[in-house]
Amino acid sequence: MNNIKQDFTIKDLENISGIKAHTIRIWEKRYNLLVPQRTDTNIRYYSHANLQKLLNTVLLSKNGFKISKIAKMSEEELKIQARQVAFATAINDEAINSFKLAMLQFDKVLFNNTYDKLLHKKPFREIFKDVFIPFLEHIGLLWQTDTLLPAHEHFISNLIAQKIHINTENLQYGISDTNKTYVLFLPENEIHDLGLLYLNYELVLRGHHTIYLGQSLPLNNLSYFFENKRDLCFITSMTVQPYDDKVAPYFEEINYILKDTDHKFIAIGRQTDFVKDNNYEFDISFYNTVTHLLKEL
Repeated sequence: MNNIKQDFTIKDLENISGIKAHTIRIWEKRYNLLVPQRTDTNIRYYSHANLQKLLNTVLLSKNGFKISKIAKMSEEELKIQARQVAFATAINDEAINSFKLAMLQFDKVLFNNTYDKLLHKKPFREIFKDVFIPFLEHIGLLWQTDTLLPAHEHFISNLIAQKIHINTENLQYGISDTNKTYVLFLPENEIHDLGLLYLNYELVLRGHHTIYLGQSLPLNNLSYFFENKRDLCFITSMTVQPYDDKVAPYFEEINYILKDTDHKFIAIGRQTDFVKDNNYEFDISFYNTVTHLLKEL
């Protein structure tokens, strides 16, 4: 984690903001919008403050403000104007940009106000599919390129998780008309649970009985549920764990636990690419994403 950048290149700014580096340089030269620092070898680099200012500028620019006017604003005025615009225009691209700002500035108020504005225009399921999923995919790319601090990802992930929990609790829990129970869990040391949390919400919404076990579950705990007389379908999501060379042994252990049962197993995530062509003695299905699975449920 120590190699995650504290400062940003102009390419980082382009990736995060969606504004071409050429345009950023023009804004910098013509309007003195950003003031980068330089390395000993004269290469530009930008601070978090520069990045936040750029995102605020992009938000205002897309909503009718001229760059020349934006450039004359004080730092505080720019933040206030961007917040006001974010509160008023919380649809898809604008909302995603507002969530980026909220994440980078650790601004819970901006996150909640943007989310509340979205709720006035679309239901939670659409918010998750139209806004949160593309936002999280973008965050994943930024994470892979070491652009974000762990604190940024944890902050925004916890806020989104809270919304999923609230919407799940608000569902009317009915009695499932099937004998099947879905048991959802993450492998040991896996903490990326937003997709699995949302899948649990979708299953409950559709009237299914679920048991959500959350993060970092030892596999030997699965056999505990065999005493239940219901049909079981275990579901796990694998974003980074187990590591590449540990995936095959992990599924061999699952095979040992489930091979003499009729229970089903569903594995989701990119780590499943290492084993999806293997043969096992139990009923298993692989999916790249939660979205792909939901299309078949």
